[in-house]
Amino acid sequence: MADPRFFRVSGPFTLAELASLTGAEILGDAGAGERIVTDVAPLDAAESHHLSFFANQHYLESFEKSRAGAVFVHPKLVKDAPAGMVLLVTPEPYLAFAKAARAFYPPSASYRGISPTAVIDGAAQLGDQVSVGHFTVIEAGVRIGARTEIGSNTVLEAGVVIGEGCVIGANVTISHSLIGDRVVIYPGARIGQDGFGFALDASRHLRIPQLGRVLVGDDVEIGANTTIDRGAGPDTIIGTGSVIDNLVQIGHNTVVGNGCVIVAQAGTAGSTKLGDFVMLGGQSGIAGHLTIAPGTKIAAKSGVMRDVPKATVMGGIPAVPMTQWLRQVATVARMAKKEVK
Repeated sequence: MADPRFFRVSGPFTLAELASLTGAEILGDAGAGERIVTDVAPLDAAESHHLSFFANQHYLESFEKSRAGAVFVHPKLVKDAPAGMVLLVTPEPYLAFAKAARAFYPPSASYRGISPTAVIDGAAQLGDQVSVGHFTVIEAGVRIGARTEIGSNTVLEAGVVIGEGCVIGANVTISHSLIGDRVVIYPGARIGQDGFGFALDASRHLRIPQLGRVLVGDDVEIGANTTIDRGAGPDTIIGTGSVIDNLVQIGHNTVVGNGCVIVAQAGTAGSTKLGDFVMLGGQSGIAGHLTIAPGTKIAAKSGVMRDVPKATVMGGIPAVPMTQWLRQVATVARMAKKEVK
């Protein structure tokens, strides 16, 4: 179903192979495991040779009408399947589908060499099979690990270290940063620029030198046009396995724990500390110098003004525990309704 001009499909695979890969249980007629699927597709576009998934009741009608040959599905939703469909039953259908989709569309090794238009300082060190795009600038002291791809028009300023197997998109600027292995940075990101630090004075605002770095762990993804400021003295740290969406702002000295998820247009002010596996919803904001407990979830558009000492779900401006926020919203709605009457 993917446009072959941009994506190359692997396979085909038998359902038994995909079940083994994902840990799903095959539910179908005799020999269902030997059936072959050639690609993945959405429920409403799939045909008999396609694999899909059903994990959200919102798409129940699409599931009931789907012509997909096989679908990953939660055990509780098996009863809604149309006749003749082979089911790959798993408590995590979306995760299973992600694993299967990666089998059909594995990350491709795309070594392209070094463009003759790239400007690479003689004091930079490039590992084996590093690709460098057109008009990219790599300054003195930069070190790039093996099999890393650097997109076109990207600038790696002096001293930057990039690990192995990374993908750095086009039009990225990185300075004052040490980047781990298998990191993906999408186009337009800006990493390591000055943090927003000023000493205020009646006559002028004096910029404070930002003397820290940005340290990015392994297996991190950083979205398009996201900005991560370097520390003012302490480093800004992005923990291993964290995923940062597009248009996110990470302030100086922020510490993002391992496995965090930060959604588009969210932001952290300086010296924020996010514990492991914290999730920030879209357009949420964290005030400076706060500590957010591991496992906390912040709802979209929320504003966190105080420390969150233990894992909870927070929402609202200022953010409060979700149950309290919902009560507040309901109370205001009732008051407004009475006022209208």
